[in-house]
Amino acid sequence: MQINKVGVVGAGTMGNGIAQVCAAAGYDVVMRDIAEPFVERGIKTIARNLERLASRGKITEADKEGILARIQGTTTLDPLSGTDLIIEAALEDLDVKVKLFEELDTVAKPEAILASNTSSISLTRIAAATKRPHQVIGMHFFNPVPVMKLVEVIKALQTADDTCTTVEDLSRKLGKTPITVKDSYGFVGNRVLVPMLNEAINCLYEGLADPAAIDEVMKLGMNHPMGPLALTDLIGLDIVLNVMETLYQGFEDPKYRPSPLLKQMVDAGYLGRKTGRGFYMYESN
Repeated sequence: MQINKVGVVGAGTMGNGIAQVCAAAGYDVVMRDIAEPFVERGIKTIARNLERLASRGKITEADKEGILARIQGTTTLDPLSGTDLIIEAALEDLDVKVKLFEELDTVAKPEAILASNTSSISLTRIAAATKRPHQVIGMHFFNPVPVMKLVEVIKALQTADDTCTTVEDLSRKLGKTPITVKDSYGFVGNRVLVPMLNEAINCLYEGLADPAAIDEVMKLGMNHPMGPLALTDLIGLDIVLNVMETLYQGFEDPKYRPSPLLKQMVDAGYLGRKTGRGFYMYESN
């Protein structure tokens, strides 16, 4: 299938990043969120990102204006009816995603592909909520989307091979490297990464070392570019907890039990960089 126009549902960090890379690759984009302030914030974030690229000589002013001109913001689903692929980047909640995919199924044209940027939720369950399960697939981008090269392509049990091929081809045209995996809670990336982050939090909870020491061990000993606690702050403690709970409930295996400290910090509102406090202190946004 030929992809000419892309829809993105969600104008937050992941959504606006996906919209930016799609527009930068020459695709017309419709970016939808539930309220106008969210859409405007997403457009402004893209504009700031492009301005930084232009100031460094990575793109020209004409490139910047062209990319912005290819992005249409909206608060309704109707404009998505003209798109060939819709990428959902909404709240990481199964009920929210199922309801949204039911709605997208009625709006999207029959041949359109419906993709989810979910980082841990079963694509098989999401696909089952539609009347086109063979055209439902996962496109797990990584943050920050314009920088990170990986797109984890997740095949639901129902996903057709030609749907997967189309999404892999599109990912390459976006300048990304697609790696296709089977559907399972957390897929590969987060099934490996997030329990490691959770174990680092347990090390802190048990008083083995302070946050800086734990991070330095992993940076110097394992050659990680960023320590696990600093990375958790960057991702967001609430998101890490959400993934751990998805793994724990999905596999019913105690090895995926979220750290008590992680749960406590989320309850306190210490979510990392976005709130100014996590395992480290930051300037508030």
